[in-house]
Amino acid sequence: MIEIRNRWTGEVLRLVEADSLAGANLSRASLASADLVRADLTSADLTSADLTGANIAGAILDVANLSRANLYRANLTRAILTGANLDGADLSRAKLTDANLTSADLDGANLYRADLYRANLTRAILTGAKLTDANLYRANLARADLTGADLAGADLTGAIMDGANLTEAGKETEE
Repeated sequence: MIEIRNRWTGEVLRLVEADSLAGANLSRASLASADLVRADLTSADLTSADLTGANIAGAILDVANLSRANLYRANLTRAILTGANLDGADLSRAKLTDANLTSADLDGANLYRADLYRANLTRAILTGAKLTDANLYRANLARADLTGADLAGADLTGAIMDGANLTEAGKETEE
């Protein structure tokens, strides 16, 4: 039995009857401010889960489904999100410093003011993503697909852009 607790109050947010969160079905779970530091969430289903303000630093989210998840202000520092589905997720103001998002699907994701400092976004799908005012300083965007991404005000200083697809990128998206 695993208890997922609020990182501030210690309140139990969810009980999972398993020895691991890998492959867990947490779809639509209310996990705002959850403490999931270094949790193994490999292949977990977090579709439409509310992870507002959650601390997921160092967590393993390989191939996890986080489509349409609310990760507003979530701490994903050094999280491993290789091949994760973040299609349409709200990652606005999220901290993704040193996160590994290699081959992650961020199609249509909201990354407004997200901190992606030194994040690895190699081969990531960022089509139509909102990266307005995002910190992409020294991020690796090699071979990433940024077709139609909104990069207005984004800091791309020192970013690796080798082979990145920037077709129609930079335009402001329509609200």
